Amino acid sequence: MIQLKANTPRWIIILVDLLLSTFALLFAYLIRFDLKADKNLIAQEWYVLSKSIIIYYAVKLIVFYVFKIHKGLVRHTSTEDIQRIFLAVTTCSIIYLGLGFIRVYFFDKFFLFPTSVLILEAFATFLFMIGSRFTVKLWYLESLKSKHTELNVLIYGAGISGLMTKRTIEKDPRLNYKIIAFVDDNKRMDGTRLEGVPIVHSSKLQKLITENDVSNLIVAIQKPNEDNRKHVVEACLSNKVTIQKVPNAKSWINGEFSAKQIAKINIEDLLGRKPIVLDEEKIKNELSGKVVLVTGAAGSIGSGIVRRIVNYSPAKLILLDQAESDLYDLQQELLETEIKLEVVIGDIRNFDRMKRLFDYFKPNYVFHAAAYKHVPLMENNPSEAVLTNINGTKNLVDLSLSYHVEKFVMISTDKAVNPTNVMGASKRIAEIYAQLRNQKGVTKFVTTRFGNVLGSNGSVIPLFQKQIEQGGPVTVTDERITRYFMTIPEACQLVLEAGAMGEGGEIFVFDMGESVRIIDLAHKMIQLSGLEVGKDIQIKITGLRPGEKLYEELLAAEENTIPTHHPQILKAKNREEINSRLIAIDELITLFEEQDNITIVKKMKEIVPEFISNNSDFEKLDAK
Repeated sequence: MIQLKANTPRWIIILVDLLLSTFALLFAYLIRFDLKADKNLIAQEWYVLSKSIIIYYAVKLIVFYVFKIHKGLVRHTSTEDIQRIFLAVTTCSIIYLGLGFIRVYFFDKFFLFPTSVLILEAFATFLFMIGSRFTVKLWYLESLKSKHTELNVLIYGAGISGLMTKRTIEKDPRLNYKIIAFVDDNKRMDGTRLEGVPIVHSSKLQKLITENDVSNLIVAIQKPNEDNRKHVVEACLSNKVTIQKVPNAKSWINGEFSAKQIAKINIEDLLGRKPIVLDEEKIKNELSGKVVLVTGAAGSIGSGIVRRIVNYSPAKLILLDQAESDLYDLQQELLETEIKLEVVIGDIRNFDRMKRLFDYFKPNYVFHAAAYKHVPLMENNPSEAVLTNINGTKNLVDLSLSYHVEKFVMISTDKAVNPTNVMGASKRIAEIYAQLRNQKGVTKFVTTRFGNVLGSNGSVIPLFQKQIEQGGPVTVTDERITRYFMTIPEACQLVLEAGAMGEGGEIFVFDMGESVRIIDLAHKMIQLSGLEVGKDIQIKITGLRPGEKLYEELLAAEENTIPTHHPQILKAKNREEINSRLIAIDELITLFEEQDNITIVKKMKEIVPEFISNNSDFEKLDAK
């Protein structure tokens, strides 16, 4: 079809509308007289009509001009245009009726038009004008359609979001989508229709995909039931159906979103769990009006915590990190907030720099997220793990006590449980130090411990994504390896909740859900990219890295958990720490100067007896 590249001249639209009105008037007369063409009747009616026809056109022209009927782009006719046409046609009828009464009482006793004709004419004019516009619109949309074969599409969710998705797709025919059906979890809707499209229960999804050669499914439920969503996603992945999602409702503009915002679903969406419910009031009471320091503020978890804290009205928010560029980006992102920000470039290992920070800003609350986290790198650089993860934490803990910080919330890791690597052991020693110092002053030291965070720096997700984009192979260390996963928002929310409920000395453990096989994660990410394992992308097994273990734990064998008021946060009942470990930790830190990895790791094993190295050069220390 020929595409409409230029706007139709306004005078043509006016002329067409007047012509349609004329047809509507004739149609009204024909209906009034039962489609009879009696010559005497025609002559009689024409006598009255001939004196009214000029007024008829004059009123139409004036009213249509006032309501700007000719201004709308015909090929983009909307509900607003329909409303404007309806008001204009109704106004014309009211004017005709009013002028008819004037004519009856002051002139020749004739109405301009019979009342029945006025009603029929208004109805017909409205239908003709709307019909003509939608005919042009459909013609235009067809002219834009791609010459490629239409893709059969399902929309998951028959609510408001699903309806908006349907309309968005139909408004952008360049998508070349054909909506086969809505899929919904509500059994009562099964067999019904929404704007002409059938609604099918999700239990019939497999059959629906097979029978209709479905290529795409768009998730249009803002907060779907996790079990139902997993069922839908698994059905799609097994049938090589591309899964997409509509944007979050917060990003819609005036209740609408663009077709460009419909994006492929990502792995975080598949691994997310039920929404976390926070005690917002308690958190706000803890942080409102306080000076809050976040270390490692430019990192994945640190920046996530910062973004949450700004919602609780702190008096001042101090962002500390040594990563200059990332910290600058975070500062720019937060410029529009009303919170007073202080951006500090500094290293937690530098006691004098940290002392100056505490002395100048006097924080009431500290969230300690700064740490080295990469297992293989720390396995090769134990002295740096000691200097940052242990000595850096010690600096902050000691200064928090000296400056009477109200609460210190430390971000730890599941790798601190029965550690098999230097990184995990260094975090466990940092936990021990904070616990031992808990009752030495007013500061309450709280530790939060959780597993891998999806999308964080060093997470397997960005690595897999990069490998997929480069054509593979996707590298997995072992087919048996499993990990617990949590999204960044989930982790940050639970850190704030645990921090608010902590009374000092606790280690809070987060419900990480079920562990996930990394190789299954790789398969899903490849499938979500529209590729096939073994054909488009290979998966390569590389072997465990130094210090890596097959399965992560959240609690040590000597520990058990106590439930809290929050179903996703448990409190570890820890073994009692002995003060002699403080001396051992100080001795460990002094070993940094020697730069002797064997000596350093040996001392770490003395402090943490359950530290048994795995797949590492330090295994020989355990043998002795």
